[in-house]
Amino acid sequence: MLPSTSNYLLKNARVPASLLEMQSIAPSVSAIATTGTENNFCAVDLEIAAGAIAQIIPTNTEPLSQLRDIPIVDLQNGLVFPCFVDMHAHLDKGHIWERSPNPDGTFASALETVRADAQKHWNAEDVYRRMQFGLKCSYAHGTKAIRTHIDSAGDGGTVSLAVFEALQAEWSDRLILQAVSLVSLDYYLTPAGEKLADKIAQIGGILGGVAYMNPDLDKQLDRVFSLAQERGLNLDFHTDETDDPESVTLREVAKTAIRYEFSGQIICGHCCSLAVQPPDLVTETLTLVKQANIGIVSLPMCNLYLQDRESGRTPRWRGVTLIHELKAAGIPVTVASDNCRDPFYGFGDHDVLEVFNMSVRIAHLDRPWEDWPRTVTTTPADLMGLPNVGRIGVGLPADLILFKARTFSELLSRSQRDRTVLRQGQEIDTTLPDYRELDDVLAS
Repeated sequence: MLPSTSNYLLKNARVPASLLEMQSIAPSVSAIATTGTENNFCAVDLEIAAGAIAQIIPTNTEPLSQLRDIPIVDLQNGLVFPCFVDMHAHLDKGHIWERSPNPDGTFASALETVRADAQKHWNAEDVYRRMQFGLKCSYAHGTKAIRTHIDSAGDGGTVSLAVFEALQAEWSDRLILQAVSLVSLDYYLTPAGEKLADKIAQIGGILGGVAYMNPDLDKQLDRVFSLAQERGLNLDFHTDETDDPESVTLREVAKTAIRYEFSGQIICGHCCSLAVQPPDLVTETLTLVKQANIGIVSLPMCNLYLQDRESGRTPRWRGVTLIHELKAAGIPVTVASDNCRDPFYGFGDHDVLEVFNMSVRIAHLDRPWEDWPRTVTTTPADLMGLPNVGRIGVGLPADLILFKARTFSELLSRSQRDRTVLRQGQEIDTTLPDYRELDDVLAS
């Protein structure tokens, strides 16, 4: 337990060097040895005062005189992370598995099953209760910011966006929530699509949709870029969620962005087919993506679940995009949770640590570790326009996660359910909501 006072010292902390704002620390601090270059941690003491990080002091440095009289919490070399950022979720779909499971685990069945569930069940109370449950989980696990895609077509979309607005206001003191409209891009060629763009602008959201290969793709991209540019909106697309090497919507989005000289932030999620395309096409696409200033979100858990699935056959590939190559090309790349306990992914608990854990295994984000912890903290925060989130520095809010684990091996070998989450320097209740809270909703 942490002291109830607002001013105390977290002593003997270990922070991944890539998550520490080094400007406030003497340059020698970054070179503090820990257990070898693979771990790349900085050993520091953190003074917490009035909800913020007041000082960061190299461990074993004589503390300032005023720090000698405040409570000291010895973390015993435990890891400290900033609170997580989950920049690609589907909160409106979450937790329908018990009433609408995916019959065969395929992408096609996921689409049809969700569509049927939405038509039958998605009224305001149903969507509110399930989204609220997801937010409770995210908050307890240590997430501070979430970007969620919302199915936005027709009357159902109007209901879900209204629910999002209500929850965004209710949770504003605990979570930063952003909404992305989710429709197929042909929707924007209709009057309803223009009204949706107006609605997204009204709520300060992000214009988004699913890009897929079709004869009208150029026209659809032109329309959505025009709508976004006219309203000053950022863009967030689902692209190439397939193992078809002929699917090149990521390349086409980049070409359109360059042609429009689009100045807003563009995010493309999934980008799975990039991993099965020939090297010359990959090089061309990465060059265009870099020029267009597009950020990439990989969703390893959901893609592992859906991609290359056939009954009675062992999958041959992991469904993950070229994370290493994207990063090497200087393209911002993040990982995120995507779906949770719905037909697109039957598992999950809105825990970004699990996302990072699984991503390390699936995409080999170790040997060396480098700055991969930024994929669930600093990088998504930057792409979401949140400069004070996802990093540890003097003057920033003391929104931190304290782990007993001292190394990445310890961190990723257990669930870390005993983690301590601080918001503005105060320990929060990390009790997860009981699944029974949704029993009446799922039985409706």
